[in-house]
Amino acid sequence: MGIRVSDLSVARGGVRVLDGVSFALEAGQALVLRGPNGIGKTTLLRTVAGLQPPLSGRVEATPDCLVYAGHADGLKPTLSVAENLVFWAQVFGKRDISDALNAFDLGALAARPAGELSAGQKRRLGLARLLVTGRPVWVLDEPTVSLDSQAVAMFARAVRAHLGAGGSALMATHIDLGLEEADILDIAAYRAKAPAPEDFDGVFL
Repeated sequence: MGIRVSDLSVARGGVRVLDGVSFALEAGQALVLRGPNGIGKTTLLRTVAGLQPPLSGRVEATPDCLVYAGHADGLKPTLSVAENLVFWAQVFGKRDISDALNAFDLGALAARPAGELSAGQKRRLGLARLLVTGRPVWVLDEPTVSLDSQAVAMFARAVRAHLGAGGSALMATHIDLGLEEADILDIAAYRAKAPAPEDFDGVFL
């Protein structure tokens, strides 16, 4: 189960940033978005995840197949590590959080309030939420921010296991995760052309 993006155009702050983006993400496949900062990777991911509408084009995906993880960790600071995972597991109709705790080495921190975690621990907990959703398509924006090399390796193992189970992952990251099976899409090729100066209306869209 994956997604298909066809001739997608997206805007940030009302300004068109990418035009004509097309790709398919199949079950068992990882696709890494590359491109310079500010080109529109986050905007593209948010559009694919349904958090903002495209200017044009289509995103085809099975309903409720996607889960998005962005820059915010989405944690409740007064709840413990385990309580945060239980909360999200219940939201998605799941019960067992043991795999998520183990995958990101959070067992020893299970009773600690999330607000007392370090930045890296919070990030690990935020990523562990992916494992309790049961969603097959992960859409991830810079998932390794605040992670040390050991935690990056944990994340890479989690992604590899997800792919091996028939899941898929669409990611924007500058870190080499060691996923030789991942495909690369350089979105610089889809950078939108700036409106011509004589196009008065276009300049102010």
